[in-house]
Amino acid sequence: MADEKKVCSALWDLIQTVAFLRGPSGCPWDRAQRPEDLRGSVIEEAYEVAHALTEGSPEALLEELGDLLLQVVFLARIFEERGVFTIADVAERLVDKLKRRHPHVFGDVRAETPEEVLRHWEALKAQERGHRRLSDRFRHIAPHLPALAEAWAIQRKAAQVGFDWKDWRDIAAKVREELAELEQRAEAGPEARVEEEVGDLLFAVVNLSRRLRVNPEVALKEANRKFIRRFAYIEEKLAERGLRPEQVSLEEMDRLWEEAKRREKVTTS
Repeated sequence: MADEKKVCSALWDLIQTVAFLRGPSGCPWDRAQRPEDLRGSVIEEAYEVAHALTEGSPEALLEELGDLLLQVVFLARIFEERGVFTIADVAERLVDKLKRRHPHVFGDVRAETPEEVLRHWEALKAQERGHRRLSDRFRHIAPHLPALAEAWAIQRKAAQVGFDWKDWRDIAAKVREELAELEQRAEAGPEARVEEEVGDLLFAVVNLSRRLRVNPEVALKEANRKFIRRFAYIEEKLAERGLRPEQVSLEEMDRLWEEAKRREKVTTS
């Protein structure tokens, strides 16, 4: 565990630095910031942390965790200036919540598996928030979550009360069913409303990924990066011949795409 004096000193230095930046001798930009101005920064920094985790770089994670911590300290400072709460209040509230929601550690409740721990956590959270029905918990899911993450959260909460398929194969069959319905709607012509069917298909795919213990947001991010990497290979190979993608056929680009796939398999095998 980190040295207590070093942790306290470093965190206090951060808190004091932010307070100075917000003060009369500090930075005009920092002084001008309001809580609503920082919404985008909080989301962006959280994604940067997620990216660093995906990349597996401790150095990058060290940097991005600091940037995310800054958002926490900065927001707490703004509300301290308004006399609402302090960073100490934030930490105390968090410690109290952690102890309250870990009765199997700090109390006499028994929980032997991660699944049991999660059930206790969700039950305590629902009790604290006065949620009597599952739909109450749905409404408490952060509305600004990306749609994939929101679907994941909804399905996870539904599964905790038994509203779930018994086997992943059942969900895979549901995915095929939703795809067939989408195809039928699309065949009806350009006037057909396909948005609903696309949404149903995506929701089913997220449910399948949840059951297979694959985070859909992470999986899709990796698929995006893979597409960019392979398309870059297409452009590189075409450039060697003095060509650009718009100057060749789809068949030629598809041939290079398959070539990129084969090279990746050789590299990772």
